[in-house]
Amino acid sequence: MIEIQLTNSLTEEKTAVEPDADGRVGLYVCGPTVYDRAHIGNARSAVAFDLLFRMLQHVFGAEKVTFVRNFTDVDDKIIKRSAESGRAIGDITEEAIGWYIDDLAALGCLEPDLAPRATQHIGGMIEAIERLIERGHAYAAEGHVLFAVASWEPYGSLSNRSTDELLAGARVDVAPYKRDPMDFVLWKPSTPEQPGWGSPWGRGRPGWHIECTAMAKATLGDRFQIHGGGFDLVFPHHENERAQSCCANGTEEMADIWVHNGYLMVEGEKMSKSLGNFFTVKDLHDRGIPGLVMRYLLLATQYRQPLDWTEKRVEEATRVISRWRRALDHAEGKGAPPEEAVAALADDLNSWTALRAIDAEAKRVLEPRDEAEAREASAAFLGGLALMGFEGLESAAQVEEAAKGAIGDDQTARIEALLAARVAARKSKDFALADGIRDGLSAAGVVVKDGPEGTAWELGPAFDPAKLTDLESLR
Repeated sequence: MIEIQLTNSLTEEKTAVEPDADGRVGLYVCGPTVYDRAHIGNARSAVAFDLLFRMLQHVFGAEKVTFVRNFTDVDDKIIKRSAESGRAIGDITEEAIGWYIDDLAALGCLEPDLAPRATQHIGGMIEAIERLIERGHAYAAEGHVLFAVASWEPYGSLSNRSTDELLAGARVDVAPYKRDPMDFVLWKPSTPEQPGWGSPWGRGRPGWHIECTAMAKATLGDRFQIHGGGFDLVFPHHENERAQSCCANGTEEMADIWVHNGYLMVEGEKMSKSLGNFFTVKDLHDRGIPGLVMRYLLLATQYRQPLDWTEKRVEEATRVISRWRRALDHAEGKGAPPEEAVAALADDLNSWTALRAIDAEAKRVLEPRDEAEAREASAAFLGGLALMGFEGLESAAQVEEAAKGAIGDDQTARIEALLAARVAARKSKDFALADGIRDGLSAAGVVVKDGPEGTAWELGPAFDPAKLTDLESLR
């Protein structure tokens, strides 16, 4: 059997994924706090762990893998959004969950096996807190319950931080009821207008970290194989979650391997609303960038490395996806994915090498030396698409027809008239005019493809019909 090696954030070393005694593998990934649209940084994490889920299924069998990704549907951010908008919390969270599911489907992500919501596990959170108090790891104070950080010696080893760094990183409000500034909240009181549940410590709501402790235990047990999330969650969320889970469940570890994906930049800068470079999956879709182009770009950098989202990389991803769509018109008979792709993914999800292996098969499909190579390349190409989450890719012919239908008969007629003018210019050897029309179409977001059977076209990620008007003066 193929051995999957992942970098364990706890040890900073590659660790083999070992199933339990029944041959099962559990994967828990921290999902979104549901009050708004998923931004492209959220999408990176979702796509990275979707790829891991697919690889685990490929190696261990789908029936042996359980993927859990939660929804945080009780949180101060949600309460604030409700107060600002005047909308009910339930309406906000249901809407955001629907958006998230739709966005991830557009990115080619499989649905997890289980998608628990925090509000469904309040009882489990209360039980975990009670065990922590009984075992001397937590204490009640003024309607709050806090985890006593000093009671668990390994605290800080996941994030590899000193006490001073932990204090600075926690950004804690040093309340008078805390025994230690680093102690963090497990339960807090709710005002009448805030959501709350009855508990031994009064009406209140859970702290963020205890939510995942309860949901992970309910779905995967006291200890499981892989816990994932973004690097931004290592501290304080995963550090705190690990501490309270081990103490509440009486285990040495919560998960065998902690896996974290890297940060996402935009044109070399941190993504920020203040810089105007913050965008959601829907924003990109509205710009005409297909979900699987986004997926390719998000996988074109190995998951642990910083990813820089640039317009140049969007263009590069669009070209590759366009080539794969053309290859789909000639491919049939799915087989095993390329061995190089599988080996690369087994080595800490080296997705870039895997993508290159699939692209090499696409090129062989388009230009095979003989029928035998065409069949072999087709099987590997289609198998690779399925393994890496591109099985929903439409062929070039389908995309072309859909694009023409989407923009209407008038726009289609304009584009085809310009292409006819280009053909006429080439026949009369007016190559400057022909090149000018092609360049103008490209600037308008129309991709022109010359082939042995004639000229075809499709819409690129940034189609701008207004630019066709100026171009028509060349005819």
